[in-house]
Amino acid sequence: MESSPKFAVIGGGSWATAIVKMLTENLDEIGWYMRSTYALEHLKRQQHNPNYLSSVEFKLEQLKLTNDINEAVAYADYVIFAIPSAFLHSELEKLTASLENKVIFSAIKGIVPETGLIVGEHFHDIYNIPFNNIGVITGPCHAEEVALERLSYLTIASNDEEKATIMANHLSSYYIKCKTSDDIIGTEYAAVLKNIYSVAAGIAHGLGYGDNFQSVLMSNAIREMKRFIKKVHKMKRNINNSAYLGDLLVTGYSIFSRNRMFGNMIGKGYTVKSAQMEMNMVAEGYYAAKTAYELDATKKTRTPIIDAVHDVLYENKNPKKVFKKLAEKLD
Repeated sequence: MESSPKFAVIGGGSWATAIVKMLTENLDEIGWYMRSTYALEHLKRQQHNPNYLSSVEFKLEQLKLTNDINEAVAYADYVIFAIPSAFLHSELEKLTASLENKVIFSAIKGIVPETGLIVGEHFHDIYNIPFNNIGVITGPCHAEEVALERLSYLTIASNDEEKATIMANHLSSYYIKCKTSDDIIGTEYAAVLKNIYSVAAGIAHGLGYGDNFQSVLMSNAIREMKRFIKKVHKMKRNINNSAYLGDLLVTGYSIFSRNRMFGNMIGKGYTVKSAQMEMNMVAEGYYAAKTAYELDATKKTRTPIIDAVHDVLYENKNPKKVFKKLAEKLD
């Protein structure tokens, strides 16, 4: 691999756009795959993504734009995937370029529905990518605050400390602070689970629960997360670190959280379908709730919050009744 590796971002959403913005602070050229031809052509003309973070203006000479995923993958040494987990499988079906010797970083905070795996495990099991060539980019960090250049923090996880450091150095700037971690599985599961808990926080808010209940919900959520992650990947970790607790809090409380917004709509009486249509964005917590619930059935961890969200979203149970029962289980 080159001493100055090339980077490409796969995705055209808000988080992909934010990552490209971060990389432009440190690189002269970044590969960027966007599926939408309309968005790509608009970006070429107007220098901003028409659909997400439209306030961010790019210098086109820094971008190697393409709507061919194979071109982006072939170009780069480090490939960052930042598309909704529900669409990862279909995007990868287009792939003919080799992933051999590529370093894959996931900025996807979800589980691949077709395999029930977190993204790192999916690339390892399905595409035979060594874990040393897989990494995770996680928060606490909202794309909207990156666009505003508000001070934000990232955790870069990889089994290979050198690769994590390279990624961290290329994402860092005066408004982005990065730390590295070797807990690739735990940080990725945390990024998945916090979206479910954010949906729960949104449902509670939509139902009229106040700050007092929300604080207890979040307190129970971090303990539930700790139990769940310990079951799937036991290692020494501090669940109070930013990648776990910090990311949970920002997703559970922020006005920018699409998962909280989605849950809030459910709590106010929207159906799942109508909430999804009105948002016009993917709430990863919806897909994660089903897979986490099914995984927990085999792990047998006590997860009352995940169970409650699953029952509301997939069993069509009354949110008011479900959360009344949930409230009795929290401490």
